[in-house]
Amino acid sequence: MTTLHLEHASHAHAHGPDCGHTEVRHGDHVDYAHDGHLHREHSGHWDECEPAGHVSHEGHDHRHGPDCGHESVLHGDHVDYLHDGHRHAPHDGHWDDH
Repeated sequence: MTTLHLEHASHAHAHGPDCGHTEVRHGDHVDYAHDGHLHREHSGHWDECEPAGHVSHEGHDHRHGPDCGHESVLHGDHVDYLHDGHRHAPHDGHWDDH
């Protein structure tokens, strides 16, 4: 999985541990959930942190939902669930690993 480099133009807000937005651990960095987007600091600006391609989370029998116990994060037109260092999103009867 690769990350597209999509700069979030005109993003004056500085994310950090006390900024009030949900932190999402993502590999070697932290994304911040903000207005349905995930932002990542990169070379003095903020990127939209989105995966390229479709990555199915195989063997994931757990069903996420409002009462599953995992934190939910609004992500565009759907909700991701934070689970074991991954963001899971429903897709065609399975869970994608974002």
